[in-house]
Formats: sequence, structure tokens, C-alpha cells
Amino acid sequence: MTMIIKSRAIVLHSFKFGEDKIIVDLFTEEHGRVSFVAPISSSAKAKIKKQYFQPFSILDVEYDYRQKQGLQKFKYVGIAFPFVSVPFDQYKMVISLFLAEFTFYAIRGEQKNIPLFGYVINSLKWLDSCSEGFTNFHLVYMIHLLKFIGFYPNLDDYEKGCYFDLRSGCYISMPPFHREYLSTDDTSLLSTFCRMDYSNMHFFKMSHIERNRLVDVVLSYYRLHVPKFPELKSYDVLKELYR
Repeated sequence: MTMIIKSRAIVLHSFKFGEDKIIVDLFTEEHGRVSFVAPISSSAKAKIKKQYFQPFSILDVEYDYRQKQGLQKFKYVGIAFPFVSVPFDQYKMVISLFLAEFTFYAIRGEQKNIPLFGYVINSLKWLDSCSEGFTNFHLVYMIHLLKFIGFYPNLDDYEKGCYFDLRSGCYISMPPFHREYLSTDDTSLLSTFCRMDYSNMHFFKMSHIERNRLVDVVLSYYRLHVPKFPELKSYDVLKELYR
């Protein structure tokens, strides 16, 4: 059984396959995570161009969906939302590359999820449109993504001097019997950070050390709750940017 699907899609990852093909992992609005194989030509007349598949590109795609086929094939690919600033701003580019790799692993195996798709799309459009005050964007994106994949921690019961249990996702008054918890200082930093959203994050001033420490904390939380969540290759580049 096959069907022609038209959908918006977000590029998460791509790599060359053989001499003239590319394999692309997309998060589609209609089917969630879907992998494609596509021919790539250097010809200016080629209908499918390699530059379409930059991480976090937002596409319009059409494909003949075959449920039992591991790699789908495009009938049409086009840019749905042309970025005006992300590809030309060093900071935004590094943030988007990091978050594309992060999202690739964070939502691995995700089925159709319209609220999650909308969150990612709207976040990317926000980043592209803002001119300043986006230093904490990746932090806000990562923590709020948890709301859509079922691991958002309980952040209502913070008290000064408490600890955060990374396993249970709760504040606690005493250290637990395992090692996956935050110190009182890191817990205080997390509590401050979790009050951020895109509209107010520019009011929160953090040092580079604090910002990178928070990224470490959030990634540790994901590794505990998302199976096979690896070390991210792009994280070193992001840390260099925020030295």
C-alpha cells in the first residue's frame, strides 16, 4: 500500500551515500521521523539540490510513502521557509547545528506529533527573526522540548538549599542514595534557568561557565531518560563559541 504525502519537514541529519546519493533524516509534520534516499547532482538544473538538506532547513516535501520501505523517495523537495539570518550569523549557525544534532537524538523514533513539530518550527523562526538577546536560546529550547517528549521535570517545589534528583526529575531536601543528582549550587542555577522563555531570556545574565555548565546538566538529564543518547560532536564547537 502506498500513498502520496505532502508535508512540511525539518532536516535533522544527512550524509553522502555512494557517489551520487544522499540519505536524509527528516522530522515530518505528517509522519514524524522519516528517512529518505535521494540522488544528488551538481547540475544547476537538478530538481533536488544538496543545499536543501542543511541541518534544520525547513522544507516542503512530497513523497510516495511505502510503509514497509526503510528509505523513502522524494517526488518533490522545496524550501518552505528561507532563513534570512541563521546561515549568515556565526553564533546562530553554531547554535542551529548543535540543536539539529541534539534534536536528531532527542526525538529518535518519534511518530507524528503536531505540537512537537510546531514547537521546533516556531523556535527556528524565532531564532531567525531575532536580532539580539539569543545567547540562551539553546538552553531554553532544550528544556522546553522536554514538555513534548514526556520527561519534563517537576520544577514547582524549589527551596533554597535543596537538591535536584536527575533520575526522578524532582527537587529533594536531602541527597539521594545514587549519584545522579545536582549540588545545591547547580540546583539553584537550574531553578533560575527554568524561569526562562524566548521572550524573557535576555534578562537573565549568566557567565560562559554557568551557561556551559547548564548545558552539561541538561544533556545529562537527557542521557538518563532518552535511550542511547550519545555525546554530541557539535557540543565542543558550541563551548568554544561561548568561552
